[in-house]
Amino acid sequence: MALWQKIYYKLLNLPLSAWVKTQCIPSEPVEQLNLSLARPIVYVLPFQSHSDLLTLRRTCLRQGLPDPLKPLIIGDTTLPRYVFISHGRKVFSADQDLPKRSLAHFQDLLRLHRQDSELDIQLVPASVLWQRDPGNETQRHQATLHAMNGPEKFWTILTRGRDGMVRLSQAVSLRYMADKHGTDQAIAHKLARVAMIHFSRQKLAASGPRLPNRALLFKRLLASKAIDKVVHDEAQSRDVSVEKVRKEAVDMMEEIAANFSYRLIRYSDRILTWFWNKLYQGLHVNNAERVRQLAQDGHEIVYVPCHRSHMDYLLLSYVLYKEGLVPPHIAAGVNLNFFPAGPLFRRGGAFFIRRSFKGNRLYSTVFREYLAELFARGYSVEYFAEGGRSRTGRLLSAKTGMLSMTLQAMLRGQQRPITLVPVYIGYEHVMEVNTYAKELQGQRKEKESFGQVLGIVRKLRNYGLGYVNFGEPIALNQHLNEKVPDWHDYIDPMEPQKPAWMNPVVSELATKVMTHINDAAATNALNLCATALLASRQRALSREALEAQLAVYQAY
Repeated sequence: MALWQKIYYKLLNLPLSAWVKTQCIPSEPVEQLNLSLARPIVYVLPFQSHSDLLTLRRTCLRQGLPDPLKPLIIGDTTLPRYVFISHGRKVFSADQDLPKRSLAHFQDLLRLHRQDSELDIQLVPASVLWQRDPGNETQRHQATLHAMNGPEKFWTILTRGRDGMVRLSQAVSLRYMADKHGTDQAIAHKLARVAMIHFSRQKLAASGPRLPNRALLFKRLLASKAIDKVVHDEAQSRDVSVEKVRKEAVDMMEEIAANFSYRLIRYSDRILTWFWNKLYQGLHVNNAERVRQLAQDGHEIVYVPCHRSHMDYLLLSYVLYKEGLVPPHIAAGVNLNFFPAGPLFRRGGAFFIRRSFKGNRLYSTVFREYLAELFARGYSVEYFAEGGRSRTGRLLSAKTGMLSMTLQAMLRGQQRPITLVPVYIGYEHVMEVNTYAKELQGQRKEKESFGQVLGIVRKLRNYGLGYVNFGEPIALNQHLNEKVPDWHDYIDPMEPQKPAWMNPVVSELATKVMTHINDAAATNALNLCATALLASRQRALSREALEAQLAVYQAY
């Protein structure tokens, strides 16, 4: 490295180290990405950016990974340990030779593999995301999918420097590439091209599609053939004007639709970090990498968690955001749409659903079309299969309404593959336990209100450990192919289909979802003790007997 470059990096690193705070995704890259520190590592970055390179360097050193600024020495050859794929956008003239140098770098690495059959260099894709706001659908550009020029990067680091994310991906084995595809120039071109596609998908998985404009969303829904047909049928059957029924449909959309705000998500991240630190001794998250892979592969993800507490939807959205994923749109009971929680939940991604709308054809059609719009636009969705919170901690039987609507969305001709992700959310202590005990003793359930929220906040204490475990995903296309091989014959974009096979397939799917949630359950000291005590004849055990029983459970 030239002397002027060392001085430049030292000067640039001073403000970056003082101001920038980034999170590494995944949190333990060596273990979670199966990186071998005994084999050489070369970092691949999407755009030429020295601030990104220095930010990556700090993260790598913190994680025990090789320093990107230290050269890679293989025999008599010395090469940089990083490579930029593109020069990106520049205010002034860009380095037009950079793509050629990148290709030459890949060719040099492949040449080394041709000369040494034992060599296996790991190419690790690494990107730094400074902002994750995808923008509104009315905006012309989606900033997160493009490189930023100097002034844009300066302003973004100044305003979002505390919210940065360094994303490391699964390493590509150059030994595998050389043995499988060869070492010529075409393979170097392919590596660069595949890397840019990977980074584009990665950023889309982290930021999500553009957020809908509510006015345009309602206009699209009203223009849909399904809603338009129901509006005219309702006007005719009730002998009222079409405009009156259309106004009712818009009022229903206002009641249902979320109003997602990334600004609220960003501020909530800081508040909830303080909140969880006060509330829990720690949060354990498992198998998030499989969800990141689904998002990057372009799947429409539907999170189906168990439901034990009002903390569930806050905790899952927080964990997903921290894991570099898009917080989902969440189906919430309309009972939670009270001031001031309702507007906040709505801006946090909640869309509200009535407990029952059987017989209300207009409402069911509007809701189904809204859900189908979320799927079609690529927004991840979350709903609780149990319908309500479990008062005992056991999984409840799944309600099949939302699962049925999800399958019906597929029968409308949904293009992207829909995958259900069962999620186990558990706590050593549930904050509503006193309320649940009263309800189990016969008291009526209290209606949710602002006063109830304040009462919970006043009782804040440490509730032990929290767990968020992502279970084995369920690909709906594969599930339907196994159960109903000719399901494609029932696709109709106009009318919602409910063929004879729908109910049994949905029931079987619901059982499968709940089984996968149960398989992902976390075992902790409290539920082991409870299991031992509930299994005893007197509902009580001596300390020695309890310890002996716990030892049996642990061995099992």
